[in-house]
Amino acid sequence: MTPDFIGAGWSFPLGLDPTNAFALVTQARDIEQAIELIIRTAPGERPMRPEFGCRIQDHLFSPTNETTRAAIAHDVRSALQLWEPRIDVEDVRVEFDEHHQGMFYIDVGYRIRGDNDDRNLVFPFYVIPDEPGEPRVVDRPPVPAPNGA
Repeated sequence: MTPDFIGAGWSFPLGLDPTNAFALVTQARDIEQAIELIIRTAPGERPMRPEFGCRIQDHLFSPTNETTRAAIAHDVRSALQLWEPRIDVEDVRVEFDEHHQGMFYIDVGYRIRGDNDDRNLVFPFYVIPDEPGEPRVVDRPPVPAPNGA
């Protein structure tokens, strides 16, 4: 894979290099930072490109259950396939954190196009947790219909 294919981009967060020019990142690090920017940017956040980003912020107040986990995985995969043409998304797994209620780990498995090197990045994502003492949404019994209907 030639570095020209991957290109170079501004370092995130923005910084200066030793020559006081904007610091640049190249090759795989450029792609890692681009993936992180896509995931952490909500659609509508960039005025000149309002469609850009990933909809995971829509799940901020969602319960910590399998439905939310599947929706986050779908939104991450869709955003990366749309906005990062230099990679093939192999897998997106979303796992609950056993020790921190309301925390998911998003594990993105990808391959740089034209390269046989499998890579992955893991991002933490926090939702507002369920109320303490209440059963998790997936454990709640179904609510009976009113008036026996």
